Amino acid sequence: MSDSTSPSDTENPIYIEGIRARRSGQSDIAWAQPAASTIPPPAPLQEQSKKKQGKRSIERPTALFTLEGVPDAHITTHHFSTQDKLGLSLLRFQKKSPTQEKPRRATNAVLLIHGLTTSTDMFIMPEHYNLVSYLLDHGYNDVWSLDTRMSNRFPYNLWMHRFTMDDMALYDYPAAIACMREHIGDAALHVISHCLGSVSFMMSLFAKQVTGIASVISNSAALTPRVPAWSRVKLRLAPFVLERVLRLPYVNPRWHEDPFLSTGKILATLVSLAHRENDVHACHMLSFMWGAGYPALYRQENLHPVTHRRGGDLYGPTSVHYFRHVRKMVRNGYAVVYDPTNTKYASLPHNYFAYAHDIATPIYFVTGKDNRVFADSNIRCHQTLEERTGAGQHELKVFDGYGHQDVFMGKHCHRDIFPELVRFLDKHRRTESYQSDEELETTLGRDAPHSRPSYVRFKTVSADADDDIVGSNSESA
Repeated sequence: MSDSTSPSDTENPIYIEGIRARRSGQSDIAWAQPAASTIPPPAPLQEQSKKKQGKRSIERPTALFTLEGVPDAHITTHHFSTQDKLGLSLLRFQKKSPTQEKPRRATNAVLLIHGLTTSTDMFIMPEHYNLVSYLLDHGYNDVWSLDTRMSNRFPYNLWMHRFTMDDMALYDYPAAIACMREHIGDAALHVISHCLGSVSFMMSLFAKQVTGIASVISNSAALTPRVPAWSRVKLRLAPFVLERVLRLPYVNPRWHEDPFLSTGKILATLVSLAHRENDVHACHMLSFMWGAGYPALYRQENLHPVTHRRGGDLYGPTSVHYFRHVRKMVRNGYAVVYDPTNTKYASLPHNYFAYAHDIATPIYFVTGKDNRVFADSNIRCHQTLEERTGAGQHELKVFDGYGHQDVFMGKHCHRDIFPELVRFLDKHRRTESYQSDEELETTLGRDAPHSRPSYVRFKTVSADADDDIVGSNSESA
């Protein structure tokens, strides 16, 4: 796509047709240059601003929380609650069938897990051929994306909380998978996870809080987080300085857009003085928040210009307490419980490698060669598990020319990254067959043992009123 994409392009039929053209193998140029009469001249792609009633207004290149990146899917939202009383949600994307009104249950389902401050949006971006669309087009007809308590679609990061990744391992993933099982039955469940979403999911898996996982793809970091030297300094100082000195409840990549002079805006301005690699202030703040580099999160040339400009939307604010947990893991050299004296974490092993010999799930550790956030974390984790459990169970892939975030959000991931992920999924997929809802209930029974724990409530919201489902176990009703 041209660097001159306007904010309205994502709503244009030509734009949607472009996504479909990419799936059919056409080049970017082939679809990005329609006849001159079909689309108006685009506005320059800059941090477009205008004076509006005397105030500066930033125009978004793409709608916030848009689902336009997956135009050919049946999409439903599934809400559930965790045992510690947080409301979370899953988005379900199913391949539409030309011969059936409703999608049929697949034998393999894929769960996507984002990292800290991102959300489902990182997997469904409309400006390039995204992961959800790629999976749907390559034989995985039932794709779910979980928005955890780290997601910028929820407000949970906007106060000075004390959540840790132990909370996610103990509460978020068991409840999410229980909710999924109500809909997918005993289908083979594959997980693709990223950043601290990967770290926390691996903690849940290795603590035996979640079971029945057919395979896992872990990007960037898992059970042995390692960071560059400058990141170690930030992990040590940032939580104290931000919370105790500056009295800020969270750090925000969009502070530069504050409408008045605030503490956050002053900090963002100072950060931008140190980052001259581009003119995107959110990118500068993200490099301040994570990693060590110019920029730190990705290789900028791998991003579509629209993705780069959307940084303030794709990554949200976050409280800094998660950083304390990362710091403790980095110091120990492996994933550990943050506060082992707290009895609510009694079911978790202090060292998350404790049950490594019992975990039979095959794991594909992937990372970018130029990862400036978690360095060689996944290389080390793969090596550690191979030494502890024997060679051959897990795999490792280092992608040349990629960093941390661009492994999923790069404009050419459909060419450079996604085929390798699908190769691994195919290796561990169950032979495909389909069951209707009625067939599944006959096989498993309406009160099958895989049902969610009694504390979980759920509501499924569908575009079709007939598909709406509201339910709960009798114990929690």
